[in-house]
Amino acid sequence: MAARDHRPEGLTDDPYAAATTTAEPPVLPRLGVTGTLRWVWRQLTSMRVALMLLMLLAVVAVPGSVLPQRPVNPAAVARYLQDNPSLGVWLDRLGFFDVYASVWFSAVYLLLFVSLVGCILPRLLVHLRAVRARPPRAPSRFERFAVRDEVVTSASPETVVAAARAVLVGPLRALPRFRVDDAVEPSGAQTVSAERGYLRESGNLVFHLALLGILVSVATGQMLHYRGQAIVVEGRGFANAVTDYDTFEAGTAFDPRSLVPFTLTLDRFTAEFSQDAAARPRDFTADVTVREPGGEATAETIKVNHPLAIGGAHVYLQGNGYAPDVTVRDAAGEIAFAGPVPFLPEDPQYLSRGVIKVPDVSVGEQIGIIGYLLPTAVVTEAGASSVYPQPDNPLLVLTVWHGDLGLDGGVPQNVYQLDTTAMTQAVETDGTPTTFFVEAGQTVDLPDGLGTITWDGLPRFVALDLRHDPALGAILAFAIAAIVGLAVSLFTPRRRLWLRIRRVDGRTVVAGAALARGDDVGLDGELARVMDAVRALDERHDA
Repeated sequence: MAARDHRPEGLTDDPYAAATTTAEPPVLPRLGVTGTLRWVWRQLTSMRVALMLLMLLAVVAVPGSVLPQRPVNPAAVARYLQDNPSLGVWLDRLGFFDVYASVWFSAVYLLLFVSLVGCILPRLLVHLRAVRARPPRAPSRFERFAVRDEVVTSASPETVVAAARAVLVGPLRALPRFRVDDAVEPSGAQTVSAERGYLRESGNLVFHLALLGILVSVATGQMLHYRGQAIVVEGRGFANAVTDYDTFEAGTAFDPRSLVPFTLTLDRFTAEFSQDAAARPRDFTADVTVREPGGEATAETIKVNHPLAIGGAHVYLQGNGYAPDVTVRDAAGEIAFAGPVPFLPEDPQYLSRGVIKVPDVSVGEQIGIIGYLLPTAVVTEAGASSVYPQPDNPLLVLTVWHGDLGLDGGVPQNVYQLDTTAMTQAVETDGTPTTFFVEAGQTVDLPDGLGTITWDGLPRFVALDLRHDPALGAILAFAIAAIVGLAVSLFTPRRRLWLRIRRVDGRTVVAGAALARGDDVGLDGELARVMDAVRALDERHDA
């Protein structure tokens, strides 16, 4: 006889069969505009996205270091566009020649700022609520904790609570070691709850707030800063105006009228070197005269790493060298050029290279001269060299070009380079370049009847760098705060400690337990200090 099936109708051996055949597929709810915006905000304010944006900011800043930047060196940008006409146009359109003011760099910067704010504010509110909250009450069973102890004393429960509180709070009540709270349980036992480690989260928040402050400070500095470089020859000076600097860069919010119109004159520059063959520099000193608006002229000194503070900015001594004072006459005997020309040092012995451009000739072609200055020259059959940076035996070694200097082409030129594209070099009969020596005070004829050159003197020059950045102090303060906050976050332990005090047969039984977040080698000692203070109550009572 076959077994009867008493299961309800439709029930089979597969309990999910009916569900898979009769149930409709689930319908997911639509996010909608509000839900989508909430999801985007949560993603943006997550720590993962904040770290990704921080790395992306570092990546998008790379072109600013690889490609020439228009605010820093417009001549280099012009040369790049000239050498790369196809690629350069697209890079210019996309803002690669002014990376830090481009739309895409600013977008990443602002997104990182918003992400940090969105990460920090909720955590800050949660932390403030946690700081104001009472420590968690004592657990019912201390046997579950690995770190525990028990002491029996003759002191009263009130005395035990006071002693434990004194040890946990520490000597500074304004800055307690633990937040302490005591209570009485329904059974009549007294409890002490203590917790420390909130400074860990406080340090973490300080670190992130400091990062936020650095971002704001850097952005503020980029908008308000300015920096100018000027080469000043002895006996000459400059005024603190944009047009007087050789190069000048400033932030987008900079107002040229904010420059304090002071003047600075280089009276003398003194360089000291060791007397050995290495000729190591010992001291560089620039004696200057400064005149501020409405004030009298004052004598000041600028040294390396000892800038001059004036007009809300600092003037740094960045470099120095020689500027031979020459006079060039053209083929008609007219003065075509006169004045000092800075030559840039190329080695520790101050072998210096310079270019003299003579465009204003009355007759003939324009003249270009490439020269080397040897402060202490030694001339041998193998050639000429300098053996010491001081001008003990100065000598100029010159080669001459003539033709079109290319100054009227509209493309900025480097004053220390000669564009020889449309020029011809003066050569000897055998085809070798014509090279001639000029000593101080000497007049020498230029080859091919181009004129003469006279070396009138050898003043020194200094390269001065004026900087103003109102955000530097804030950046330093936030950087220190970030380091302190990170140290507090890393080295502050998170600990909880509880005591339960009961009266048993006329004696006070004190049970203690401690808990830490993660491994904490000092947790046993923390509980031991409290229990030792309780034991000490009997010793004082016996004494």
